[in-house]
Amino acid sequence: MKNIIIYSTPSCVYCRMAKAFLKSQNIPFEEKDVLTDLAAREDMVKKSGQLGVPVIDVDGKIMVGFDQAELSKLVNNK
Repeated sequence: MKNIIIYSTPSCVYCRMAKAFLKSQNIPFEEKDVLTDLAAREDMVKKSGQLGVPVIDVDGKIMVGFDQAELSKLVNNK
């Protein structure tokens, strides 16, 4: 099973889309709210080099933003 972390904020539409996509595929993930969790925000910036959300970490592979086709490839090894 892949380790997936989504760094997001409550008001981010693309974050919600990414989470909804993973839920629809029954793919478990961990969500970190970078608005309230400063340590998660720092971790996200270290990984991505920016403050924009969502940042999606799939086993160390970093995706900035939400691209359903690309995320599908990352989570399904295609």
